[in-house]
Amino acid sequence: MAAELNVTYITLEGHVKVQKYRYLYFMIMLFAYILIICCNATIVCLIVIHLNLHEPMYIFIAALLLNSVLLSTVIYPKLLIDFLSEKQIISYSACLFQCFLYYSLSSSEFLLLSVMAYDRYVSICKPMEYPTIMRRTTVGILLVVAWILPACHTAVAVVWNSYNRLCTFALKGIFCNNSVNHLYCVTSRALSIYGIFVLVNSVFFPMFFILFTYTKILIISFRSGEVRKKAAQTCMPHLLVLINYSCLVTYNVIIVRLESDFPKVARFVMTMQIIIYNPIFNPIIYGLKMKEISKHLKRLLSQVKVN
Repeated sequence: MAAELNVTYITLEGHVKVQKYRYLYFMIMLFAYILIICCNATIVCLIVIHLNLHEPMYIFIAALLLNSVLLSTVIYPKLLIDFLSEKQIISYSACLFQCFLYYSLSSSEFLLLSVMAYDRYVSICKPMEYPTIMRRTTVGILLVVAWILPACHTAVAVVWNSYNRLCTFALKGIFCNNSVNHLYCVTSRALSIYGIFVLVNSVFFPMFFILFTYTKILIISFRSGEVRKKAAQTCMPHLLVLINYSCLVTYNVIIVRLESDFPKVARFVMTMQIIIYNPIFNPIIYGLKMKEISKHLKRLLSQVKVN
């Protein structure tokens, strides 16, 4: 009982008319979560099952889709529980843990997209060296770095925050993100500088690298019709996913920064878009636009229809 009384709870005040529409919200988000798992798992399973998809490009796609499912799982189960609860609350320690997972996996998405851009760059601009550069060991190292590096960056910030004193216990959101910083009495200047350092390392550097590699690919593509066709087939899905994710990240930054100036309903709608669009958009794009994946997917759907 003593341990229970010592738990600090944060109220999630970002919900809009949850008492009135709780079952509608619950059904919509449950359907979205099931759809996310099914769509992403289908593409990942196709990549695992079919040997001709055991190439670096498809392995990175599978990693990106798996990351989307993990990111959704950080948010959706708690959100579904909140919709059916009388009070939308979360313990402070659980809030920090959710914040850690959310930003760690979000940063991993950018790093995975930059790894995929590098893979396409080597494949198109240095085709003779591709088998030597993109070996299984290299692929494994790139995947480990894409997940471990953001986790280490985020862990430092979260542990640092855990020592700050809380002045308010109401969060203007439906899950824990950078809005947590508004709960503290004093915001550490050193932590703010560290946050900028992490943002540059996790977002801006990968973005610049991706833009650089695709610019190089574009230049090479203009010189050869065959290369142009290959680039269009394999790079376009990655670019669409990158643009979509970048827009959603920008949305998220706007929501957090304009906390006091942003209408509650608009914040709620935009947050729902952020957590729904990206994990559903990715498997649809790769399923439709990647030729080999699309071929196996059509075969699978035809078999389901026959049965």
